[in-house]
Amino acid sequence: MSGAGAPDQKPVDCHDLRVAVVAASWHEQVMDGLLDGALRACRDFKVEAPSVVRVPGTFELPVVAAALAAQGYDAVVALGVVIRGGTPHFDYVCNAATDGLTRVALDHQAAVGFGVLTCDDDQQALDRAGLEGSKEDKGYEATSAALLTAQTLRTIKRGYET
Repeated sequence: MSGAGAPDQKPVDCHDLRVAVVAASWHEQVMDGLLDGALRACRDFKVEAPSVVRVPGTFELPVVAAALAAQGYDAVVALGVVIRGGTPHFDYVCNAATDGLTRVALDHQAAVGFGVLTCDDDQQALDRAGLEGSKEDKGYEATSAALLTAQTLRTIKRGYET
């Protein structure tokens, strides 16, 4: 399981961060779990009004994340799921999403939470979706990482070292 070795990061007060969550629409049950986890993390970190934007699929996450980062959001959380099929489509979408979201983070110096599940089958996605009975909650984890990174970036931009 990929959760082994995960840091134990406690929620901190992020009430003053502008946060957006952009979520794909494919695999509705998995996406509902990821989005619920992201919103739960926002509540735990005291983010009062995160913006939520839905897109058709994982391939569309980077362009919308870039638009949100350009609008001054401190953290953008990207949620999606791609399940391996019998064609190379899986590889193309996974690579495009990963490369695109990395580019958003670097080009905009914004915290981007990577909540894109890349799974071999439906069960792997369900195990990571944060649903009842899931082993992991990747929506929560991606949001937590983005919020903590946004705070670090804010500290650096103010001229302090972490």
